[in-house]
Amino acid sequence: MTQRLVAAMLAAPAIAALLLYSAFTTLPYATYQPGGTVDILGTDPENNDAEIIQVDGHETFRDDGELRMTTVRVSPAAEKGQEGGENLLSLLSTWFDGDNAVYPYDLVHGPDETPESSREQGQVQMSTSQDTAIAIALAEMGEPVAQVLKVAELTEGMPAADVLEVGDVIRTVDGTEVADADELVAAVGRREPGDEVRLGITRDGTDRTVRIKTVDVDGEPKVGITPGVGYDDFPFEVRINVPASIGGPSAGLVFSLAVYDTLTPGSLTGGHHVAGTGEIDTDGSVGPIGGIQQKIAGARDDGADLFLVPVDNCADALEADPGDMRLMMAETMHDVRLALEDYAADDDADLPSCDDADAAIAERAAQ
Repeated sequence: MTQRLVAAMLAAPAIAALLLYSAFTTLPYATYQPGGTVDILGTDPENNDAEIIQVDGHETFRDDGELRMTTVRVSPAAEKGQEGGENLLSLLSTWFDGDNAVYPYDLVHGPDETPESSREQGQVQMSTSQDTAIAIALAEMGEPVAQVLKVAELTEGMPAADVLEVGDVIRTVDGTEVADADELVAAVGRREPGDEVRLGITRDGTDRTVRIKTVDVDGEPKVGITPGVGYDDFPFEVRINVPASIGGPSAGLVFSLAVYDTLTPGSLTGGHHVAGTGEIDTDGSVGPIGGIQQKIAGARDDGADLFLVPVDNCADALEADPGDMRLMMAETMHDVRLALEDYAADDDADLPSCDDADAAIAERAAQ
């Protein structure tokens, strides 16, 4: 028996053990991979091909073209009591695909995040994003909607979680009107820990008063509410019925553009297939999202002609592979709407470019 054969025989069990270890041992990393896209101007095959945007009380215009929201497949959060991560073989496979990404687990998932909590948070964010998108679209049409203070989240185990519901509109604290989050925090903060506060709220169109006892959190009176901006009744009903499996706030820009396109004559896209991403803020500005390179890859693979990139994601977007798809910088819904109208009229129109993102960010910071 040769020395080389002996060495190979001795190494074989070690290699086999290493492969087994790699296949079954998880490492603290999470993965991002391109997900599917959904044409918000189209129909949902999971819901008997019903139109995704449904409107009651206003004329609608169904024209050519697509406005596609984009998604990312993120490795799931771990169940409570389990260590999150992926095995080495899976991570290597993901890493060597140029459209994918690998990140430390803690950068993707919170310390107490579980699959259930992730889904719940994603659905809350989706609902809030849709309301804001509809309001911005209506404002773009000249029909602004009044903002109100809503319950965005409730802290588990805190007093408010037993009394309030996400989506409740907060009108008053101890009989005094509150218009924004700062006024709510100040009003509760004037009490002593253990005091009871009276909140005047509106739930499902009905006004009511609820009583909540404050608790001491680091010497401050708290009730466990995360407030957010909502809207009073819209002048007519608009519903955005995306598949229930999709959550999060990152489709806000596309939602807003799609609602505007549906409620106004003509095709905003000029018949083109437009995809994009970006949170929509209450002032119409477009915020950054995660997984921009994977979303670009997903839109490219689904045949999009143009991709809308939040200005703060432009640096990463320029490192992606868009193929023949154009990338357009998105700062506000209004700016994007005007640029799309130019694009609809002329395929070769000069559009806002990610190459100009640094100047745009600097100008915004100076304001």
